[in-house]
Amino acid sequence: MNKQAVQLSLPGFDKAFGEWRAEYNRQIGEDRPVRNRSGIPVQPLYTPRDWSGEHYAADLGFPGQHPYTRGIYATMHRGRTWSQRQLIGLGTPADYNERVRKILDLGATAISFLPCNSGFRGIDCDEVDPALLGTCGTVVNTTGDMDEALAGVPLDRISTAMNDPSPFTLLAFTLGVARRRGIPWTSISGTSNQSDYLSHFIANHMFYRLSLPGSRRVLLDHIDFCRQYVPNWNPVSVVGQHMQQAGATPAETMGFTLSTALQYAQDCVERGMDIDVILRRFTFFFDISISFFEEIAKFRAGRRIWARLARERLGARDPACWRFKFHGQTSGVDLTEQQPLNNIARVTAQAMAGILGGLQSLHTDAFDEATSTPTVRSARVAVATQNILREEARLCDVIDPLGGSYYIEALTDQMEAEIEAVIARIDTAGGMYKAAETGLVQTMIGESALAFQEKVDSGEQQVIGVNCYVDEDEPHRMQPTERPDPVRMRDHVARFKRYKEERSNDDVRRGLDDLARAANSRTENVYAKVVEAAELGITHGEIISCLRRELGFGQPLIVA
Repeated sequence: MNKQAVQLSLPGFDKAFGEWRAEYNRQIGEDRPVRNRSGIPVQPLYTPRDWSGEHYAADLGFPGQHPYTRGIYATMHRGRTWSQRQLIGLGTPADYNERVRKILDLGATAISFLPCNSGFRGIDCDEVDPALLGTCGTVVNTTGDMDEALAGVPLDRISTAMNDPSPFTLLAFTLGVARRRGIPWTSISGTSNQSDYLSHFIANHMFYRLSLPGSRRVLLDHIDFCRQYVPNWNPVSVVGQHMQQAGATPAETMGFTLSTALQYAQDCVERGMDIDVILRRFTFFFDISISFFEEIAKFRAGRRIWARLARERLGARDPACWRFKFHGQTSGVDLTEQQPLNNIARVTAQAMAGILGGLQSLHTDAFDEATSTPTVRSARVAVATQNILREEARLCDVIDPLGGSYYIEALTDQMEAEIEAVIARIDTAGGMYKAAETGLVQTMIGESALAFQEKVDSGEQQVIGVNCYVDEDEPHRMQPTERPDPVRMRDHVARFKRYKEERSNDDVRRGLDDLARAANSRTENVYAKVVEAAELGITHGEIISCLRRELGFGQPLIVA
């Protein structure tokens, strides 16, 4: 029985409940215990004895009002629907531009930029075999590349999410493009979508960028720079997605994510930043698994806990700082290469959970994302899925339509308790930075991942087309991954090499010297020098190489 359960006086309840229970037991025989992915027991039926509504004002309230369980805005999706932010990236900047303009024409209302893996590794395109370039992201190494990629995209009117780990060169290039076009930086909006360096070290293995302390320094400088010069940009996106995809349960994911947000907020305060300014620009990014009701409860509980933490623990006075703004991406981990069209149904269920959970923006995976960058056809289906849910299924008509459900409210309370237990464990370890540094979080995720995989292997967790309902006639693999045009890619690399030969070596030398000096200074802002370097024509790989020398190369926190 959870915290909301009470012994209500309900005439006839006990008799009717007893009759139902007897008939249920007779029909079902031996009832199997059911637990969701977070390990919470799931009953066959929920009633007013599980959640009474007695504490409605304190635990639910109204949309746009503390504690925000029912949503962070008064109108929620009835007034403004979620942003449709499709993650795309393939080939050259010209390839990206062709695709992004098609996606915008199909109804996407915001864009997300995914760089080539060479970019994630921190190197330029002329350091890689051209056959490997652009297969899972777009090759962008300079401000000129970004200008080509975003040609025709109104940067002052459309939000952009940059999948851009520290030191955030993609945003630096974007700011350079804005200056070229005469667009004030105050008009630029969007998110540094991979700014959460702790999640990289814990679950995404992006430690090859910068050292852990170096990443911490650059993130704080990035936050401070954006606060001053790009005020409508969200410099912090706390990424629960990485940890859930690595194997954390939904409850663990929310607990880790909120603990990470606490760590970043406390770090900012120690730097002298105003909590009521910086928290307004904190955003969150989550995976949405196929565990439908659990995901809805995860988001509702997370909203309530964050409002409390921001107000009571961090001391934020501005109600805008208590809002839990999050982007959701349907979970690629739940998608399968077997019977790939089944993934459309999976993505639809995941998207509905995110929408009913109150997200602010949404990426729906394409059905082929289990094995490749989405094709144009599959990306169209992914965008159309959101359009259908909004326009045909009418999921925007009612705010928090599952609010008041005995099951949803009881589950939200139980998720809240599980999440708070995770936060308490991280607090005891000294905060999220220390918990990651010592490997506590990695160990917890590994244990949960193993437990889930054992359920799949045993058949307890059924996966259609994988361990049940297998179709032996179905081709095991999808079509080969779409690859960039090799001629266009070779031409792009050749132009890049000519660019480096023709630019001013004096500018390059001066920009890198300034960047190195800032990295070794206690007062200069490193990110300001990253932006200046980008505008001087210095490349992505050169910027990262310089900072690696000065701040250290990222290494794994745990070596097996």
